[in-house]
Amino acid sequence: MVPPHLGWLVNTGEAIQTACGKTVEVWELQHKEDPAVLSAWATHFRGHYASDAKADALRGKKSRKDYFETIKFPSKTSNLGPPTRAGDFAEILMSDYLEWKLGYWVPRERWNSKPTRDESVKGCDVVGFKIFDSKQATSKDVLAVLESKAALSKHEGNRLQDAVNDSAKDHFRIDESLNFLKQRLLEQGLTAEAARVGRFQNPVDLPYKESYAAAVLISSEYIDAKILATTDSIKLPGKKKPGKGHPKASDLMFVVIRGPALMDLVHELYRRAADEA
Repeated sequence: MVPPHLGWLVNTGEAIQTACGKTVEVWELQHKEDPAVLSAWATHFRGHYASDAKADALRGKKSRKDYFETIKFPSKTSNLGPPTRAGDFAEILMSDYLEWKLGYWVPRERWNSKPTRDESVKGCDVVGFKIFDSKQATSKDVLAVLESKAALSKHEGNRLQDAVNDSAKDHFRIDESLNFLKQRLLEQGLTAEAARVGRFQNPVDLPYKESYAAAVLISSEYIDAKILATTDSIKLPGKKKPGKGHPKASDLMFVVIRGPALMDLVHELYRRAADEA
C-alpha cells in the first residue's frame, strides 16, 4: 500500500536545464496539518530505525518514546544531530520516491543499523531494484543508485552539484553497498530478498541496466533555480583534469524536491514518531 504522505509529493512539471544539458525533475512536497496522514507517516518513518517490537527488545527500562528520542533518532539539539536528521529524512523520502513514484523495490536497511545516531551511514545513499522475471535474471533488470543531499537551512553553494560529485563515486562503492544489503537481509532470515539483491552482484555473467540519480531536498525559501542550473556532470568542480566527469553521466538523472519550512516538518515528524511509539 502506498503511504498516504506520497499523495503530497507532486511533480510540478517545471524544467530546469543544467550546464551539461540535462533536465532537472522538480517535485513539491505539499505537506499539510493533517493529523491522520502525519501519524501514518510517523509510523512509516519510525520503522526505518526499528520496529516497535524490536525497540521493545532493545530499550531496557526506557519507554519506547525515550528509546527512540535518546538512542535511535538523531538528536534535535547536538551539533551534528539536526544535519543528520535532515540527511536521514531526505534519504528516506528519496527512497519513498524511488519505490512508489518510479516503481523500484528499495530495501530499507540503512538507518536501522546505524552504530551512532548523529552520523550518517557510509556507502550509497539509496539503492533500488527492478526485476522483470522472478524466475530468471534478464538484461532488462535495473539497478538504481541515488545520491541524496539536503538543503533545509540557509547554505552556500549548489547542493545538487554536491550530489552529482558524490554520485560519481557510487559506481565504485556499489559492490560494498550490495554486500551490506544482502548481509542485513540474511541476518533477518530474509533469504528470498537477499537472493534478489544477489542477482545484481554478477554483472559480467548476468548483465543488467544501471540508473544513477543525483537528488536534493530543498526548503522552498532557499531554492535558487539559477544556481541549480549551473550543475554539471561532464566537468566536475575540483577535478584536476579538464573534461573529467561523472563516470555514468549518460545514465544520470537529476531530481529536486522542494517544500515549505521543511526543517520544521523534519523536527515535527521525529517528535510525532517518538510520541506515538
